[in-house]
Amino acid sequence: MPDVAAERSIAVRTRALTRKFGAFTAVDSLDLEVHEGEIFGFLGANGAGKTTTIKILCGLLLPTSGTGTVAGFDILTQSEDIKRSIGYMSQKFSLYDDLSVRENLEFYAGLYGMGPGRLARRLDDLVPRLQLADHLDKVTASLPMGWKQRVAVAAATVHDPAIVFLDEPTGGVDPVSRRAFWGLIDGLARSGKTVFVTTHYMDEAEYCHRISVMNAGRIIALGSPADLKAQAGLATIQDLFLSLVRRDQPAGPGPHGGTSR
Repeated sequence: MPDVAAERSIAVRTRALTRKFGAFTAVDSLDLEVHEGEIFGFLGANGAGKTTTIKILCGLLLPTSGTGTVAGFDILTQSEDIKRSIGYMSQKFSLYDDLSVRENLEFYAGLYGMGPGRLARRLDDLVPRLQLADHLDKVTASLPMGWKQRVAVAAATVHDPAIVFLDEPTGGVDPVSRRAFWGLIDGLARSGKTVFVTTHYMDEAEYCHRISVMNAGRIIALGSPADLKAQAGLATIQDLFLSLVRRDQPAGPGPHGGTSR
């Protein structure tokens, strides 16, 4: 994908963002800029600090120190404005299985104060784009996981947010459905939305305009997938990721009191 960053405004910005839990530093002085209309991949192993960062950016958790803005709103003082301006899809399926697809979308629209007229107009756009017309009146529990993920995207974007946070959105989805899902993500970006996505599937990172690699609460690499692979002389994002994380590990004690790498 082409680099879209240079000509876009800033959708997400952090400066020295830090979050500590007692003596443990989950996010360590994070400086980050994500641009409007960008698909930004947020990579890192479990415990790297990704979910904590997303909770801060979504207005769910305050930082210990540092500053930041999301959709132009301050993460320290305007968390409610941030919540109304973003969409969020968690890594665990969060819709109501016993409701129909339509009822789930009506419920989420109500949370954002959308009236029936506005919702109807929004569904006129979302339903064909996500190919949900034949599923609106089906009970959500009856749908295969790939279709449930489409419904979850619809719920996260029913209020037409400028920024969408997707936290491990394709976990447990088969490869064909994963590829189709990334087509939907590309469509969101082409419509002008900023997509901030975490994933453990390194092949998915290739679909992002830019990626960051996070380890021990810090960003250790940032750039387009093609540029980062070229700089490291590696062929795949998985090789790049493993190389970066291994290189970033602290040196341990050697057999004679020195250090080993």
